[in-house]
Amino acid sequence: MKSVVTFAMLFPRNVCVLILRVYRAVISPLYGDVCRYYPSCSHYTLQAIQEHGVLRGVWFGSRRVVRCHPWAEGGIDDIPARRNDRYQITRFGFVIAASHERG
Repeated sequence: MKSVVTFAMLFPRNVCVLILRVYRAVISPLYGDVCRYYPSCSHYTLQAIQEHGVLRGVWFGSRRVVRCHPWAEGGIDDIPARRNDRYQITRFGFVIAASHERG
């Protein structure tokens, strides 16, 4: 039962991951390397959603896109770190429950 609840809670996050992975594979290459920040805005948003969930991840990503304009200085801009490790990220980028149990 716990795994079903975890799957249901992570489903929206993984749908967003899938959408961003498709965008990064199909649409992003058409623009080329135009982002002033590293990682790119789409990769930043992908990481933010993976680490912080849909709402906070979209918030972080939206703030980044607003900051990314022709007059921005740019540079390295990593997402804020999350303190717990309840989840793991698969090779594709989906978020799953961590395999270790805490006592």
